[in-house]
Amino acid sequence: MNGQLLVRHPQHGLVGAVCGGLAASNLARPGLGALACAGGLCAVAAGLEDRGRCLLALVGALALAGWWWGGARLDVLDRSVLESQIGRAGRALAVVTAPVRRGRFDLRVQAEARQLGRLRLREAVLLRLPLGRAPPQGAELELVAKVIRPRAPTEGFDEGRYLRRHGIHVVLQADHWRIVGRRGGLGSVADRLRGRVARTLERGPGGEREALLLGIVLGDDGRLSEELRDRFRASGLYHLLAVSGQNVALVAGGTLLTAWLLGLSRWLGELGALAAIAAYVLAVGAQPSVVRAGIAGALGSLAWLAARERDRWYFLLLGALALLAWNPYAALDPGFQLSFAAVLAIFVVAPRIERALEGYPLPSQARGILAVSAACGVVTAPILWLQFHAVPLLAVPANALAAPAMVPVLGLALAAVAVDPILPAAAAVLVSLAGWCAAYVALCARLIGALPGAELQSGRAAAAAAIACAGAAAYAWRRCRTS
Repeated sequence: MNGQLLVRHPQHGLVGAVCGGLAASNLARPGLGALACAGGLCAVAAGLEDRGRCLLALVGALALAGWWWGGARLDVLDRSVLESQIGRAGRALAVVTAPVRRGRFDLRVQAEARQLGRLRLREAVLLRLPLGRAPPQGAELELVAKVIRPRAPTEGFDEGRYLRRHGIHVVLQADHWRIVGRRGGLGSVADRLRGRVARTLERGPGGEREALLLGIVLGDDGRLSEELRDRFRASGLYHLLAVSGQNVALVAGGTLLTAWLLGLSRWLGELGALAAIAAYVLAVGAQPSVVRAGIAGALGSLAWLAARERDRWYFLLLGALALLAWNPYAALDPGFQLSFAAVLAIFVVAPRIERALEGYPLPSQARGILAVSAACGVVTAPILWLQFHAVPLLAVPANALAAPAMVPVLGLALAAVAVDPILPAAAAVLVSLAGWCAAYVALCARLIGALPGAELQSGRAAAAAAIACAGAAAYAWRRCRTS
């Protein structure tokens, strides 16, 4: 690491070292020796007078400490009581912890098993329930279930490996279930917040537009048809169905605007923004993109309250730290990789592309949209190929077409949630307008995603496209640096 750069930005280096150590635990898990070495390096750093060398020693110590913590967390995540019960059937209690996803043959939902027969436990599981009505998030279910293994790998997707990275080792398959209660604590607060947002969005016309609003506002695409999800993937617009920094920015900005209209002080407005961000993150759930954006937004408000300078790189690193410290497997998750790669592209590549477009007859807003779309497209293409063996080729025009509708969709939907307790009729009108904007986004996905060659899916073709995108990104980077 460059010593001078580390001296100028010590917080970036120190937090980045912990993140690197946490991610490295996926390659190898250390013992207590790593923690002992970290302590030794801290002792060495304390005796150094040169600030640069002291910081380098601390970077090494924090990297080792992060490596040790990551290994300890992975050991916890890999521990399972129910794996020894595979093949057993009996009465079970489980709490639904996520929205239900409707498959072709069954309902699938993440849950926390509390009891199996006389065995009491708290372990994450995947429930497979018969098609029909779906249990709400937060419901405590009583069911007769059989403990089975995840499905065998098919068509390049390994369900067992995917679930294990989320701390899930077994599947509970049940034919009958009934609700016997609701969970309490912070989870109950999150369930009520999510339920309130969902009920507001359901005041609209229903059908596909309602499903789109749930996807854009809450990141829940479970009600969308498989055909529409495929079109969003092929067009390069699937990221619009994942909650991002734009959502959190609108929540915080709307709160600050409301405080200003009411004549409240900026200090109270920032406190309100903190509360609104926390409520929104609870309602959406622990998706990597929303946790990252929520941490950045909350730190931005705290920086203003503490009269400190805002540092977007530091906020980004702290978001990665929070996610990796809880689950180091997140470094291998496509959502984590795509979210952070897209933000890095926006920070580093997009401004240079926008400057390169200044000589063309384009409005400034159009240049910004094209620059962000192109930057995110070329930077995320290798990840899309590695994770899904598919690369969308028309993501830039698709995002340019859909981008103007995204702020109205989110703004109208979030405004409807805010006014629903006071003016339900006005909320219904706002939701209806947001639904029409969401329908336009779906139209863009269908038009672009249905074009021949919109997406390369074969392994060799997708690899070639990913390599070409990476090469284009490197070439553009060099040109922009020398211009």
